[in-house]
Amino acid sequence: MKKFKFAINGNNYEVEILGIEENIARVEVNGTLYNVEIQKDLKVPKTPTLVRAEAPKPTLKETKIPKNVIRTTNIAIKAPLPGTIIQVLVKPGDRVAIGDKLLTMEAMKMENNVVSEKDGIIRVVNVKPGDTVQQNDILVEIE
Repeated sequence: MKKFKFAINGNNYEVEILGIEENIARVEVNGTLYNVEIQKDLKVPKTPTLVRAEAPKPTLKETKIPKNVIRTTNIAIKAPLPGTIIQVLVKPGDRVAIGDKLLTMEAMKMENNVVSEKDGIIRVVNVKPGDTVQQNDILVEIE
């Protein structure tokens, strides 16, 4: 908690207060531990000390990952703004890399390129040229 250095009658002391419970302070003086009784009135803290029960350790069965679990890491590419799809450059089964252009859409009188956020394979294309989309509509899904 707090460290202090004292010089008493020419002797140097390094004192560290480790903790205080009620009117007993745990103090370390030059490496020796002492329990010191405090004689003045203590201010009781307004906030209680929370004591939490220790969480039970998981069983071996709970920590094992089953081998037959299929992990899908599909990512949905969403419309950044409301707009109209002008051009779709990918189809299901196409392989894409991060940054590859997937489609072009017009939003706020500007053409915006929608690019891939990860490497993968196109699973679903939900739009076609001429479609009107709202913000956060799913345009393409990549696995």
